Amino acid sequence: MDYGHELRFGSFITPSAASPRDVVDLAVLSEQVGLDLVTFQDHPYQPGFLDTWTLMSWVAARTERVRIAGNVLNLPLRPPSVLARSVASLDRLSGGRVELGLGAGGFWDPIVAMGGERLTPGESVEALDEAIDVIRGLWDTSTRDRLVAGGEHHRVDGAKRGPAPAHDVEIWVGALKPRMLRLVGRTADGWLPSLAYLQSFEALARGNAAIDDAARDAGRDPSAIRRLLNVGGRFTADRGSGFLQGPPQQWAEQVAAVTLEHGVSTYVVAGDDPTTLAVVGQEVAPAARELVAAERGTTGTAGASSTSSTSSTAEEA
Repeated sequence: MDYGHELRFGSFITPSAASPRDVVDLAVLSEQVGLDLVTFQDHPYQPGFLDTWTLMSWVAARTERVRIAGNVLNLPLRPPSVLARSVASLDRLSGGRVELGLGAGGFWDPIVAMGGERLTPGESVEALDEAIDVIRGLWDTSTRDRLVAGGEHHRVDGAKRGPAPAHDVEIWVGALKPRMLRLVGRTADGWLPSLAYLQSFEALARGNAAIDDAARDAGRDPSAIRRLLNVGGRFTADRGSGFLQGPPQQWAEQVAAVTLEHGVSTYVVAGDDPTTLAVVGQEVAPAARELVAAERGTTGTAGASSTSSTSSTAEEA
């Protein structure tokens, strides 16, 4: 199922506190080699990592074009009312280059150790749903109505709206399990899983189907939801049998096939190797876009430039 979105390619950079300059250099390189997106995992309880939000702000100031997002931000330790204003502020400062990846949480012992509340799996889904309601409410400056949003876990009552982001920020949710997938279908702008956690393209197809069903039940067009995928791979001289295990042209062919069959339109490449990022940006991305455009021209599938806003891998619920 091709949902028609334009192809984007990004990096998934380890936010190592031991080598902050290298981290920022990789982000800057991502822009220089033509990637569309730079992302960082978010584990605020991990002292070996830079704080993700601080890092995103620094990278935004060091770049001009590339989009920036958490992959995914740890909601239990980032209150949504404050996060909403942080995202909107950085989006305005960066000229509309911030997207919001959100995770429900997963490593509860360190989350609690940092002052977070331990939640059951069901409660974490409810909290994420409420958080999206709060965030969107604070971003909505089109009305002067009193803002009441959220629920038991996250709630605002009378909070002032604004500032609005510079563009329609997409909310991407890291999700694997059925309740989270249904939440994505009901309310998110994007699904951001990791292929390593899905473990197969059959699981990707099942996830897409669950999201599509939930979207239709909520009166939404499934194509309004961007499908993203964290991937890993290795370039080799000879063609291999695995996904993203071979020369750049094989990568491009495989990416195009997954886009046309499973609707993935944003590929976020994990790893901190500058050569890999350069080859993805300069060789794989253009070739994959050409292949997808040619097939869409044959089938008549229209490309979509963005999703419509309604919108950790280890932290996917």
